[in-house]
Amino acid sequence: MFSTGQLIFAIFFIVSFTLVIIYSYRMDKQKSKHYFKGSFWVLVGFLIFVTLLVALKSII
Repeated sequence: MFSTGQLIFAIFFIVSFTLVIIYSYRMDKQKSKHYFKGSFWVLVGFLIFVTLLVALKSII
């Protein structure tokens, strides 16, 4: 389905993209603690909201 060159490019792209994302995350990790303090609770609230929507959808 894909040529050998396309598969090599895809593998290289996935590996390099993953490495760049990990590097960027580690560089921003120190700033994230200061700027995004309390964002975990926003995520929890969002997940509860979505769960309630799905529950209401299945009930109604």
